[in-house]
Amino acid sequence: MSDDIAPARTGRPSLRAMLERAESGVLLLGITPPRRSVSPEQAAQIAEVTLARLATVDLDGLILYDIDDESDRNPAERPFPYLPTMDPAAFHREHLDAWQLPSVIYRCVGKYTEPEFADWLGEVDADRVLSVFVGASSKDKGVRTGLTQAYAMRDRLRADLPLGAVAITERYLRSGDEHLRMLTKQDRGATFFITQVVYDVDATKSLLSDYYYTCAQKGVAPRPVIFTLSVCGSLKTLSFLHWLGVNVPRWLENALRYSDDPLTESYQQCLATARELAAFCGRLGVPFGFNVESVSIRKVEIEASVELAREVRELLRG
Repeated sequence: MSDDIAPARTGRPSLRAMLERAESGVLLLGITPPRRSVSPEQAAQIAEVTLARLATVDLDGLILYDIDDESDRNPAERPFPYLPTMDPAAFHREHLDAWQLPSVIYRCVGKYTEPEFADWLGEVDADRVLSVFVGASSKDKGVRTGLTQAYAMRDRLRADLPLGAVAITERYLRSGDEHLRMLTKQDRGATFFITQVVYDVDATKSLLSDYYYTCAQKGVAPRPVIFTLSVCGSLKTLSFLHWLGVNVPRWLENALRYSDDPLTESYQQCLATARELAAFCGRLGVPFGFNVESVSIRKVEIEASVELAREVRELLRG
């Protein structure tokens, strides 16, 4: 693809600058790379369609997920079968060269040997790429490179690579210490956080509150928290959200389950979530942004997620 793709941005600093300065207002859109089994021609076609969608939204960057088999975390049958996907770094390098804005490339570090991980660190273009390191999906899973090792390798080999980390409300509900995990990752060099899909707004606000006040007690500034929003257009997608570990409050699950139009219902709820979290972060003093994704590959849900991103941008402008 020869033409460069970069949506017009309304005078904002770069993604890297916004995150370094801990500014609010970041908007990202998350995608999953194509299946590993696709041909190079098919991958190029998927990239072309993806770039055309991205060009319609005033984004600050793109997220490319690194998909791993998480059956060790949840042995229940996966509503959407696990299919190995292309390495997001390879998909970015080989098929998204026309994308001019930054990309946040996830790395499930346990999948890679230390030499493989070191090779990627050595070749990554830190002017175009930021990263989020993700640890094992369960304590019983065998890993080739641990999360602590990955942080150390980044510090040693590519300290210029902007680094983020995940934040999970559901883990906070189980253990009560997710805010402390965030601070540990911050100490290791993470300068921003991206959450798992948020449907439980109240629990997420409690996590943010504990994070903010613990930062205040320790005399450190809170880093930007980017909240992930995802529409839900079918009962199968709802089941998949549950399988992924997303906590959907019972009232909302009922609304989706019994709605004649769950996609519209979830879309409106995502907008309400964005408004509430934006207002809460503004009052609290936590810099924030949003990431919009579709956990389903259904075209209607993907297109709804793009439209949602457009509306979230208008919210952020307001």
